[in-house]
Amino acid sequence: MERYSRPPMAASSLTIAKSKKRGSYNCRLCGLPKKGHKCLAQISLLSIVSTPSSFAPSLLKKDSVAARRQVTFGEVTLMNNDKKIDSEGDFNPHGLVTFADELENDLIHDLEEDFDDPNGGLPTNCLRKIFEKLPPAGVLSAGGVCKSWREASLRIWRDAEELRIKVPKKKRPMEFIGSVLQKCPELLRLSLFMESDFDATMLACIAFSCFELQTLDISMSPSSINRITGDELSLFVSEERSLTTLKLEGCSNLRGFDFTSSSLETIWLYDLHSISQMIFSCPNLREIALDFCCQEKDTTDLTSIMANIGWCCPKLQNIHIASTLLSNSAVKALSSANLRELRMLSLLFGSNITDVSVAAITSSFPNLELLDLSGSSITDSGIAMICHILSKTLSKLLLALCHNITSSGIQFATGQLPSLELLDCGKTLLCDHSERSSEEKIYVLSPVYQKLFIKHSKLKKLSLWGCSGLDSLYIDCSSLIDLNLNSCENLHPERLRLQCPNLEIVDASNCNDILIKAIRNQVDNDISPLEDHISRKRMPDNSKRVGVPCYNALPCLCLCVRTYVDKECTRPTKRRRCQLLVDL
Repeated sequence: MERYSRPPMAASSLTIAKSKKRGSYNCRLCGLPKKGHKCLAQISLLSIVSTPSSFAPSLLKKDSVAARRQVTFGEVTLMNNDKKIDSEGDFNPHGLVTFADELENDLIHDLEEDFDDPNGGLPTNCLRKIFEKLPPAGVLSAGGVCKSWREASLRIWRDAEELRIKVPKKKRPMEFIGSVLQKCPELLRLSLFMESDFDATMLACIAFSCFELQTLDISMSPSSINRITGDELSLFVSEERSLTTLKLEGCSNLRGFDFTSSSLETIWLYDLHSISQMIFSCPNLREIALDFCCQEKDTTDLTSIMANIGWCCPKLQNIHIASTLLSNSAVKALSSANLRELRMLSLLFGSNITDVSVAAITSSFPNLELLDLSGSSITDSGIAMICHILSKTLSKLLLALCHNITSSGIQFATGQLPSLELLDCGKTLLCDHSERSSEEKIYVLSPVYQKLFIKHSKLKKLSLWGCSGLDSLYIDCSSLIDLNLNSCENLHPERLRLQCPNLEIVDASNCNDILIKAIRNQVDNDISPLEDHISRKRMPDNSKRVGVPCYNALPCLCLCVRTYVDKECTRPTKRRRCQLLVDL
């Protein structure tokens, strides 16, 4: 019987037709025996990515090795050069890639995913830097493009420490807030501008989503309502152990509250009304701001509230209270506490505050740096007490809407406060009784027209807005930057003198055209001080001499000074152009 034998087959064909379970003796890349062989046809992923039209492996150097991707959003991770390689050219089994067989089987699949990636091979770190420049709505939209963008956007949310969101008026605003906050487990500072109503449910959502929250700032639009009560807000403050700053608008429904927190340092509450009880058990509180609504039938007892603030918060540094119920008794209750660290005191719209309160303030708080008594009934005598006690520390003095103050008191303040940097005397010097209330007409002390002469070396901001009783103004302040002359209707253009070489902004809104032209001519022309050509005049209390310009001689003096400057200064210095604000 004749036997039929198969024709002999090549070794490579046998390997392809029948593969052994324990592997092949030949190299899968070049077909040569592995024994004593070092393959030069190892494949690198970078070489194939650079030529996407062809999937044929390229010949590379010995140390160039391909690595499998270790992330799910298209990032290419290459193996370090210090990985160990066996004597036969394969990877160490403990590395990212174990055998060349696995690399060959998954190579085409990995490359197809790379070419379908919308990033175009862009590194994730670069994509993250781009997402950081987007607003929260933009990051949310970018997260829906693809899987890799979603992963990058989730990393932005996870690492976010500060978030500012405008909550639109929707049917379910709480779901919108909850969906955003659950993405930010590391959030520290949260600012919300509410166009919809704010209630206890949203406050509980914030408490459950942000465990390490330090700052909460909630602003309300005019059409939205804050429905938080005092008990709900007190519970939130007591449970948030890391909360340091709380700012809340629209607090008309609080009525009463008891804040107990050892971490709280700053509290701002706006639109308060008819508060029956206000207790602050916050030993580390350093700044408090209470703004009451200017409404009738307000039953708030400010005297007891001020006493509680002074005794329960010994580390207070800044106090701001705005209310028409402020009186001398409330100020005395605050001054009876031992607040030696107080640096800023602002008591606004207290028409019942007189020089008695000024005496209590200056005796109890000798280290004040800012004092704001706008809207009070203090006189020039109160200013004299302020200058006598706070002459070394006070740098900001705000006396707007104090109609019992005259130009002599303002001049005395600028002469006795050497560290003064900001002075606000808006609407203090009025020309007639039409702008005053019925009670202020009885105690009016200012004449119809007044003259004001200010000379100071450190004053940077001066505000004289609404001073319709100001007729003449002379300012010699080398450091002055901002000057507000808004609505100074009766200021005579020929009696205006500005010696301010560093002036940058002048607000001349609601002024006549002749005055605006005079201001523009003076701020555009660099004129040196007229010290040697000005006569001297004493202050009303004979304490200090000030320079009084002779208005008839000003044009000649200007000409002489200009000639002197041209001879001496061979190289003129460039001066920053001043910005003049006027009505269009």
